[in-house]
Amino acid sequence: MKNCSTPLAVAAALLGLAASAHAQSNVTVSGFIDAGVYRNFDKSKNVGTIQRSNLAFSGSEDLGGGLAAMFRLSHRFDVESGGIESGGKPFWHDEATVGLKGSFGSVRLGRALSAIWSQDWAFDPWGNFNRVASPAWQFWHFYAPTDRVSNGGAAEYGRVNSGIFYDSPSFGGLTVHLSGSPERSAGPGNGHSRAGSLVYANGPVGAMVGIERNGSDDRDVFLAGKYNLGALTLMGAYNESRQNGTNNEAKVTSFGATYAMGATTLKASYAQLNLNHGGDDRDFIGLGADYALSKRTTVYASFGHISPDVAPSQTAYGVGISHAF
Repeated sequence: MKNCSTPLAVAAALLGLAASAHAQSNVTVSGFIDAGVYRNFDKSKNVGTIQRSNLAFSGSEDLGGGLAAMFRLSHRFDVESGGIESGGKPFWHDEATVGLKGSFGSVRLGRALSAIWSQDWAFDPWGNFNRVASPAWQFWHFYAPTDRVSNGGAAEYGRVNSGIFYDSPSFGGLTVHLSGSPERSAGPGNGHSRAGSLVYANGPVGAMVGIERNGSDDRDVFLAGKYNLGALTLMGAYNESRQNGTNNEAKVTSFGATYAMGATTLKASYAQLNLNHGGDDRDFIGLGADYALSKRTTVYASFGHISPDVAPSQTAYGVGISHAF
């Protein structure tokens, strides 16, 4: 509790100030709580987060002339223990940013998802958000973490510390997203993180192209598309990542679909991972079904199967419940 006292005090203060700040600004408390029972790919049996849980405080203030200030603080936690999400991550692991937005788009400073990771989730049936069934969770960005050592010496898959983030306004459905840091990484290479993506979303069509280089000069390229046919949505993605200073290379091709039937949404995906120029190919099948009990509460079942060329196959499955607020 000693390490969490200051952040928790900040959270309590934000809650207490929300009402008094309403006249000048808008402060919102939101979050997502997920818990399930699942058998993981290593055959362990678990009670905990199949997806992710977070508590967020966000807000904006109208500064006049079309300009607004904004902030977001988001904490990720493990439901099964009530503790900070494992892996040496900081208290405000999910996001901690402050910035400005206007007709130019938005600029934020702090810690947040890179320009690739903040957009790629839209091309996976599970939103890169399910440890059992999501091919994105298992295969994407295999050799290119956003930072090799930013979580107490552990890799950070997605977020940039000490970052600058830009999101453009939409031009006919086209948006530009940029991220990077002027500070050097503590990892091998001691370089600067930088990433950019171009996203198109207009009517039933969606597409994305992105490229990222972390502070160790690992390279990540991502291409994706999707098409909505009413109740059916089809999507596909290609990801290539290379680890600087080695011969390690990963190429991923994934396909997915969702089909809505009233309160039920069926999900399916297939992905193939090619490692190190054919030395280790892996296939992945993900299946699932979500049932919405309300606009905020969902029960779901998930299934995933990995078939490596050079090792025994692995299977995971589970059921869970999530609540958004």
